[in-house]
Amino acid sequence: MPDMTEMAGDGPLLCFGGPYSNLQALRALLAEAARLGIPRQRMLCTGDVVAYCADAAATLDLMLDSGIATVMGNCEESLAAGGEDCGCGFEAGTACDLLSRDWFSHAQRQVGARHRAWMAALPRQVMVSVGGRRLAAIHGGATAINRFLFASAPAEVLAAEIALTGAEGVIAGHCGLPFTRLVGAGLWHNAGAIGMPADDATPRTWFSVLWPEAKGLRVEHLPLAYDHAEAAAAMRNARLAEGYAASLASGVWPSCDVLPPAERASRGRALAPPTLFWPNRPGADRPGAAPA
Repeated sequence: MPDMTEMAGDGPLLCFGGPYSNLQALRALLAEAARLGIPRQRMLCTGDVVAYCADAAATLDLMLDSGIATVMGNCEESLAAGGEDCGCGFEAGTACDLLSRDWFSHAQRQVGARHRAWMAALPRQVMVSVGGRRLAAIHGGATAINRFLFASAPAEVLAAEIALTGAEGVIAGHCGLPFTRLVGAGLWHNAGAIGMPADDATPRTWFSVLWPEAKGLRVEHLPLAYDHAEAAAAMRNARLAEGYAASLASGVWPSCDVLPPAERASRGRALAPPTLFWPNRPGADRPGAAPA
């Protein structure tokens, strides 16, 4: 497994995390990418292709066939190695720990040798160029694949993680909630997850597009609508625990064990992540780019 790989090309970049075995959501995302005119060569997944939902094998098949650049998530790391749990680091006996045992066992039964080989070969970091800026795509943290870093993390913590990558900014996953922050001269961006709602009492999920412009990068968070009823029915047909199946419609997670206080206080409030502009370094405007 390579520690790092490079993503070729430049231009707009569509980012998403956490397909979570939600086949309906992944199909909807690919349709949105086509509508936006973004080729699969300019799409990036921050990992956890497999998790809570019913269709681990079919979701993996679609990801493999798509050729989309994908970062190794803790779920891929654990499944490839034949681990006993998802590797999230949940405290034993918590709701997250107990619920994860159910879906992880289901995924283990579905995942085949081809899938495990693909997961084992995924890089832990993908370096990508967008509008002349160099960003590192990781799953959790720069040194800990399962580190939860939310919007409320102290700026100095995010700055230290960015510095460890050697890039100007980070595209991360794992926490499941979309947000973007300017950290000094750098950027921390999390597109959110497409396979599970963002704990905001709506069934929509989230992805993002980074648009290069003459004066910098425009970072746009976009909601994803998909057939969540069909995805939930598939989970119930597979006799998975009801908590996550119900979440697909309610938009509320069955547990908040991993959430910091600020994110707990915002549970159940519909998200509206703002579009953020990350200005170029002084003297680095791009002639011929679309105007900001």
